[in-house]
Amino acid sequence: MSSVVVVTGAAGALGKAVVEEFLSLGSSIIAVDVNIDALRAAYPDNGRVQPVAVDLTNAGKTVESLESALAGRAANVLCNIAGGFDMGPAVHETDDAMWRRMLDLNVATLINASRAIVPGMKAAGQGKIVNVAAASASSGKGAMGAYCASKGAVARLTESMAQELRDAGINVNAVAPSIIDTPANRSAMPDADPGKWVSLVDLASVIGFLASDRARAVHGAVVPVVGLS
Repeated sequence: MSSVVVVTGAAGALGKAVVEEFLSLGSSIIAVDVNIDALRAAYPDNGRVQPVAVDLTNAGKTVESLESALAGRAANVLCNIAGGFDMGPAVHETDDAMWRRMLDLNVATLINASRAIVPGMKAAGQGKIVNVAAASASSGKGAMGAYCASKGAVARLTESMAQELRDAGINVNAVAPSIIDTPANRSAMPDADPGKWVSLVDLASVIGFLASDRARAVHGAVVPVVGLS
């Protein structure tokens, strides 16, 4: 029986690369994103990809939708890829809407997906969870307070969850990439050298490793994936 992998943010650039990584390993995918049209466009006629459209910032809807998609199964892997980035003003000038947006996209999505998936993993006595932190949030950065706070929270939550779940047979780790080579980043930084950035394929490969049995001794790691940047 193939493993069941839940990937949030599955219609985004990194989400699609992660889905492709696990498809290459023979897994069945529950692909989660807020936009059903984007999911269908990303995965047309693929019998191993089950699209699930839900707002991951809504705890109740997330649990309901993922439990329905799993239909009594336990997920083997949860990849919390959903997230977002915004530059901002100084911390004291950052408005409530930006704080909510960064914390919702980067923290609430992780917590809500984990609420839906972890009970089944605990019952099964096994599981792998991989989160996405950020290299830039290893320390505070000017004009990035809300983003650094939210991604710093991802790193600390990864460590907390690893301690809480390791004895249940569940590994929880994270990647901390620098700039990822995506079309959006190339458009936003046309004068930069994308050859120094982290490729989607390389980052997805590290995520695949952390979700594999080869990483069974790894708990609570926040792995820098920084390319040449």
